Amino acid sequence: MPDEEKDVEETTAAPPPPPAQSKKKTIILIAVLVIVGLALAAGISLFVVTKVMGDIPGGGSEEDDVGPRYHDAGVFVKLGDSKEGILVNVGGARSNKFLKASIIAEFNPGKKSVVNEETHSLLPDAEVKVNDAATQYLRGASIEDFDAEKQEEFKKGLKDALNMALGSGAVYDVYITSFLLQ
Repeated sequence: MPDEEKDVEETTAAPPPPPAQSKKKTIILIAVLVIVGLALAAGISLFVVTKVMGDIPGGGSEEDDVGPRYHDAGVFVKLGDSKEGILVNVGGARSNKFLKASIIAEFNPGKKSVVNEETHSLLPDAEVKVNDAATQYLRGASIEDFDAEKQEEFKKGLKDALNMALGSGAVYDVYITSFLLQ
């Protein structure tokens, strides 16, 4: 009887798959995994390239001011008097508040209408426009605009005013090296 039980067990158990069929399944599984992996790698690469190209000038729109911008070294020019900087009354004629500041603007050396490429200084007409735009911006600002918490907004506003006077992309950034409001 023990022999009969073995025969019954052997007949009820599923026969093992032939080796050729299991190899085909393995190859198909590997091929599918490779295709999925390549598609995933392509998607990640596309995402990375589009993000990086957005940070390079010419790769994104000039209007976007989001994220860091990479550019050639600019031409640094102190606004106002070369020794004193800028001295203006702020907050209206009756406020009796004065601002004395040293503000340095970084100009795009590629703007031929703004920067003299030989001397790396502002052209005379651009210098007049820059000083006028900076003075008008500072005089038009209210006392609250000069709060320390609003410094980045203040600098962006000044940069935008200078770019409006000289043309888009003329000013890379604005730096404040001294600031006295009295």
